[in-house]
Amino acid sequence: MAIYQTMCTSFKAEVAQGLHNFTRTTGNVFKLALYVATANLGADTTVYTTSGEASGTNYSAGGIALTNITPLSSGTTGYWSFDDLTFSNVTLSCAGALIYNSTNGNRAVCVLSFGNTITKSASNLVITFPPMGATDSVLRIT
Repeated sequence: MAIYQTMCTSFKAEVAQGLHNFTRTTGNVFKLALYVATANLGADTTVYTTSGEASGTNYSAGGIALTNITPLSSGTTGYWSFDDLTFSNVTLSCAGALIYNSTNGNRAVCVLSFGNTITKSASNLVITFPPMGATDSVLRIT
């Protein structure tokens, strides 16, 4: 079992089917859930799962909602991201995350691998997203 950072394959088809709306104020609700190192997440992940999800003080199953940043394009690349996210005063360990569309069937968007296990004890866990840009955004279609 492992966490592999990737855009989920099912998401790629679902974007073309119009199943995900990332518009900042009128779009779908996307959430970020945290996972332990033994979780099984990768390109074949299709929906949010509680299997391997982190647990701990001040963390609720399903994670918390992200704030969308409206998609843009530059050259031949479409890109979008989210505002940074803070899990407040948590006690837990996690090694990755799943971004998923909680408005539309909990459909998986992408898997994030932190590269190692992060442990917090009664402190904030901040997920910092890369800056918006055709080469930097967390989500890009080229």
